[in-house]
Amino acid sequence: MHTLRKNRPLRRIVLASAATVSGMVLLLSLKPHTTPAVASSASSPAPSSSSSASSGTTGSSGSDGSSGSAATGTQTLTGDSVQTRWGPVQVRVTLEDGKLTDVTAVTYPQENPRDQQINAYAIPQLTREALTAQSADIDTVSGATYTSDGYRESLQSALDSASR
Repeated sequence: MHTLRKNRPLRRIVLASAATVSGMVLLLSLKPHTTPAVASSASSPAPSSSSSASSGTTGSSGSDGSSGSAATGTQTLTGDSVQTRWGPVQVRVTLEDGKLTDVTAVTYPQENPRDQQINAYAIPQLTREALTAQSADIDTVSGATYTSDGYRESLQSALDSASR
């Protein structure tokens, strides 16, 4: 007699339960897409971000006015606003004599309590790492991958604008 033809109800129950659990895990692991309310609020900071980016650039050109001393003095530069899966991320840096002295997250996801919890932990850690590394070559914070990537990109764009 073939093994598949044997009447084994326990085996069928176990297989059906495993398939059901696997299906539920897959369904629950899917992340929801951006809701219309989040999409409209995510697009509203973009104009204000670009205006702050242009004001950061204006401040930069004022500092760069003395082109012979571009690496000296204090510069405050705003990086590009980077759109991540959960919302825009933008940072502002302060350079004194070419050394990174301050990094401030201007815009980051804060739409829900989970975003606030993640970023309350991740942003200070990213700032510490950036100040220690003196560059955008920093590690990703576990649990805040999208914020870390956006932070790193915005930081790099601010540092790139300082070297122009």
